Amino acid sequence: MSKRFEVVERSALPKTIARWILGLFLVSAGVAHLTWARTEFLAQVPVWLPLDGDFVVVASGLVEIALGATLIALRRKRVLVGWIVAGFFVAIFPGNINQFVTQTDAFGLDSDVARGVRLLFQPVLVLWALWCTDALKMLRKRASGTREE
Repeated sequence: MSKRFEVVERSALPKTIARWILGLFLVSAGVAHLTWARTEFLAQVPVWLPLDGDFVVVASGLVEIALGATLIALRRKRVLVGWIVAGFFVAIFPGNINQFVTQTDAFGLDSDVARGVRLLFQPVLVLWALWCTDALKMLRKRASGTREE
């Protein structure tokens, strides 16, 4: 094995592990939407959303399972999947805001501080999705005008 290949493999390993962890987290959360935590997730659906809350919980759970599995399985499409996962995290953010504003207790978030910390974690998930899939790297390369090797 050449030294260059070893360096590339070592530098990719943390991102690969992070991508798998995020994928497994999404699959687990999606299964939770459909089973044991359905009521907890229902508490996060904004009342102003013009859709049935249970439909939103089930649909978002199915999307999370699909996204998590895709993060793990489609390595060659990881940049595109990274953008889609990041977009998903942005799309569900109003539910987290709703939980904070309405002071709804769910998932052990039973104080404004706990719900506020949860809000701060959402951008971390977005960045995690973009980093571990190399979406940020590709964005920087496109912005600088360089091409992928």
